[in-house]
Amino acid sequence: MNARNLFDLSEKVIILTGAAGNLGSQYAEGLSEMGANVVLADLDYPRCKEIGKQLKLTNDVDPEPIKLDLTNKSSIKNLVSKTMKKYSKIDVLINNAAYQGNDKIRKTPFEELSLKDWNDAIAVNLTGIFLMSQEVGKVMKKQKRGNIINISSTYGIVAPDQRIYGNSGQNAGSFYSATKSGVINLTRYLASYWANTGIRVNAISPGGVERNQTRSFIKNYSSKTMLGRMARKDEYVGSIIYLCSDASSYMTGSNLIVDGGWTAW
Repeated sequence: MNARNLFDLSEKVIILTGAAGNLGSQYAEGLSEMGANVVLADLDYPRCKEIGKQLKLTNDVDPEPIKLDLTNKSSIKNLVSKTMKKYSKIDVLINNAAYQGNDKIRKTPFEELSLKDWNDAIAVNLTGIFLMSQEVGKVMKKQKRGNIINISSTYGIVAPDQRIYGNSGQNAGSFYSATKSGVINLTRYLASYWANTGIRVNAISPGGVERNQTRSFIKNYSSKTMLGRMARKDEYVGSIIYLCSDASSYMTGSNLIVDGGWTAW
């Protein structure tokens, strides 16, 4: 055993959905620093191109930006086809993209939430993962190896404490909790379904990230954690690298909780 090599991601091909987002871009940077070739998949293709150029400049890697609409099966098939054409393999899929709704939707009382908003969340947060895992799973099954990581949330484990939100617009909608809970059990199902095929499937449940919220909101949220603060946006990169790497080779069907102690009280 060489412990230094356990976290090495050199030449690994990793599809990352939601790559243009606040956390997605952090994951892409960390994975690239560890030697991975990251497929930057997102609706925001121009932003993915920007990120890809920067990663190529700062790391000896070969990223590939690809436009992706998770609600469109043809778009997903196109992503997998382009990835295979360029790299001839897929080592890891990170289902990171998520729909949270805008401030107006998050402030809408549950009793008045529209069916469209509910369905929009399910289309991305659950059906998108279903479709991505289907298409990438076919490749991994042929390879007889692969690694799928689904991003859930602490709110897939426990209910949001409505007392800390007020009218902040930071509220997690009912659709978010419902879909993120579904992600955790879909993870378990897929790990069981693909047992003994060489495919591992795990989830990570991160807590809240500090990013320009009001001081009162940050204070209220922080009081709920054992560490007394919200996460920095780079603090989940280590967990992502761990799950992508051989360091987690005996781990499947699990949900890695990284929430500053929020759910451990």
